Amino acid sequence: MSNYKILVVEDDTPIAELLAYRLKKEGYDVGIAGTGAKAVQMAMSAHPDLVLLDWQLPDISGLEVCRQLNDRLQVPIIMVTARNMVEDKVLGLEAGADDYITKPFDVREVVARIKATFRRLEKTGEAPPVRNELQLRFNGLTVTPSTMTVEKHGRPVDLTPLEYQLLMYFYENRNVALSREKILGAVWGYDYFGNTRTVDIHVLRLRKKLGLDKEIRTIFKIGYIFDVAEA
Repeated sequence: MSNYKILVVEDDTPIAELLAYRLKKEGYDVGIAGTGAKAVQMAMSAHPDLVLLDWQLPDISGLEVCRQLNDRLQVPIIMVTARNMVEDKVLGLEAGADDYITKPFDVREVVARIKATFRRLEKTGEAPPVRNELQLRFNGLTVTPSTMTVEKHGRPVDLTPLEYQLLMYFYENRNVALSREKILGAVWGYDYFGNTRTVDIHVLRLRKKLGLDKEIRTIFKIGYIFDVAEA
């Protein structure tokens, strides 16, 4: 049985109960919040391992909940939305969501996405050879793999687990051209249901947080290459 805790944030009671029932069958410990305020309160007290977050909530927007949780807990968030426009999905990713699912959905897809997220987190904790080093220093950054922390010129930078893994993937494949599809497969850990714009949004966030605009270069119609100067 799994020890992972999942917080389902959904104001539609039948949907929330269906998701909770199925996730409990998978061995997860599940809590339900029907409002954004309750979601933030429960997340801060229970510290879930993942949040399944509906966009449309009766009090505050799921986007605002996503931003608050991202700032306070750095917890993986899968946003569920009836909005199917690319621009809306981009807003969710920019708010800090790791993934999104569009309503109406198949519960099996939700379970698959959640399992893939946990596999990615477990993979991050496996500590590949490069992450066995005490610290990595490059481009003014200091990365401590044992604690998954990053500092820029001595000041801590808050990265989500997904952002951290993306940074490490770029570092481990520095000076190598990487397609968006390859990045999705390696970092997200599954054949992505959406589109490769997901990679672009997370790269933008990583560039902004770490000041790597020049180092993470875009390769037209292909993907990215990480030009890094090691200290």
